[in-house]
Amino acid sequence: MSEKELFRQKMQAKLDEWKADLDKLRARASAAGADAKLELNEQIHRLEAKVKEGEKKLAELANTSEEAWGSVKHGFESAWEALKTSFKEAADKFKK
Repeated sequence: MSEKELFRQKMQAKLDEWKADLDKLRARASAAGADAKLELNEQIHRLEAKVKEGEKKLAELANTSEEAWGSVKHGFESAWEALKTSFKEAADKFKK
């Protein structure tokens, strides 16, 4: 299996994990009081945007040839790390 495919699978697994986390947060928001629900829903919206951004990056990766992968790998990794950090920071706000 190519390095690109391994990376794509890793990204997909993380996206799936984020989607599961979002489902848990949606359930938590639905059980919250009105004020908390509003704040939680705003955070969920931000997290959904991060997931969509991750899906976009995954689609870009799928359209990258094996030959081009070597030259764009660092950019994908940097973008993915930024997404991961951003998602974690937003999700951590729920824990407070």
